[in-house]
Amino acid sequence: MPTFKGWGDRQIILGLTVVALCLFCFNLGNVPLRDWDEGTRALVAREIFRTGNWLHPTQFGEPYLNKPPLMDWLVTLSYRLGGVNEWTSRLPGAIASALGVPLLYCLGKELFAEKQQSIRAALLSASVYLTLLPVVRHGRLLMLDGLVLTAMILSFWCFLKAEKQKVFGLGIGVGFGIITFTKGLLVLPIVAIALLFSLRDKRWQIIKNFYLWLGCLIGFLPVIWWYWSQINHYGQIFIDVHFLSQGIDRVSDTVENHQHPPWFYILEIAKYTAPWLFFLPQSYRLIWQEQYEKHGQLILGGSMFYGFLISTMGTKLPWYIMPIYPFMALAVGYYLSGFDELRSTKYYRFPFQYCFYFLSILTALSAIYFVFTDPQTSLILMSLAIAAMFGIAGWYWQRKSQNFITTFIVGMYATLGLLFCSTSWLWEVNEAFPVKQTGEIIRTQTPETTKLFTTFGYSRPSLDFYGDRQILPANLDDIQTEQYWLVDHGAFEANQQHFPEFEILGQSETFKLIHTKKET
Repeated sequence: MPTFKGWGDRQIILGLTVVALCLFCFNLGNVPLRDWDEGTRALVAREIFRTGNWLHPTQFGEPYLNKPPLMDWLVTLSYRLGGVNEWTSRLPGAIASALGVPLLYCLGKELFAEKQQSIRAALLSASVYLTLLPVVRHGRLLMLDGLVLTAMILSFWCFLKAEKQKVFGLGIGVGFGIITFTKGLLVLPIVAIALLFSLRDKRWQIIKNFYLWLGCLIGFLPVIWWYWSQINHYGQIFIDVHFLSQGIDRVSDTVENHQHPPWFYILEIAKYTAPWLFFLPQSYRLIWQEQYEKHGQLILGGSMFYGFLISTMGTKLPWYIMPIYPFMALAVGYYLSGFDELRSTKYYRFPFQYCFYFLSILTALSAIYFVFTDPQTSLILMSLAIAAMFGIAGWYWQRKSQNFITTFIVGMYATLGLLFCSTSWLWEVNEAFPVKQTGEIIRTQTPETTKLFTTFGYSRPSLDFYGDRQILPANLDDIQTEQYWLVDHGAFEANQQHFPEFEILGQSETFKLIHTKKET
């Protein structure tokens, strides 16, 4: 691991900011927007952009009541600067997510301040966070989680700094306000983590900090104003939708069939956090041993409290786990910073080199797989980069050299960069039919404000975005004259005799766009 001798905090923070922005913002527009969050967020932001209705967002003219509008406002500003496209849609969230990397360094440096290796632990924590696939991939999407994580890290950093420099209390309230204005009730468990930490670490004197309350006023005044305007405008329906069906109901009930076992999030971590997964059990074992110290209380308390909460919720979605990752990065970074002590432990004597060599061979073979199934040069190079990373890391591990840490950091950064060069980094867009070509046909061949119907089984916000029309699933038995239908080829051939007089306006690989006319 580089020592960065002669580097001050400013140089480290600037360096982390630059490398994070490069990775998070690179090639954002090379794949279409996905269902569900991306399509919905883009629809709402585009409607704000067109109508100027910032206070009461709508979707095809209907009230949008699910989430607060901070991210939608940021995306709307991005549309004003660069037009409506995938790149401008994702850019605000990507920038906000990238800023979480230098902020995590600041948090780690403050959290580990009493340790001799505080700078090293903080830098390693930020590096782990930077190279976690779910953090970077979700941060690049038009979703809310990246901004929430950065605001959470900001709040906890300011919480620690405010003990000696009271003015940092401003950042606590502002950070919590950003979380509330982005994802509503999610602020409650994050505030609960801060309260538990303040009680365990005896930091309750912070409530006397004037700047804390001033920061809460600054952070929450816009939130209170917006919520009051929604309740005043929509009444009980806003409370039912925003707070109940989109908030509290997800804790106790399964919403939209997102039901999974309690260990769902453990599997999510296991699937997507390599190579840092190898050091995760021992990292938390070390944190458990130091649970009464400042860093142990925050990392362990935050991980356990939030992990237990989301594991017991009725509704489980992959991105609900995102607030765990900053704590996980801090734990792994702190553990790896004690490499000199690590070399003398039984854990280090575990023959991980054989695991790394096996993974090196496996990923090298995957390059051959991509040659025949998905011959994108970037994916082939990515497989070779992962193979080289694990092979070199295994060699360093076997020789008890700390360079295996640098190998993983550089290797994962290069791997993620190559992944984002490809069109496969957003694999969910391939779960159903391609929307961009179909949406272009709809947009050019149907009148504006037209409502369409489709034989596809469910609504797709991304198709609505690209088609610029509302497209609703329906049964062909309900077909009427003067309607526009998106009918898959099989259904069209099987039911053509039941159609009224019709005109085919266009077709894609999957669908025909049909206008049913009045019978003469």
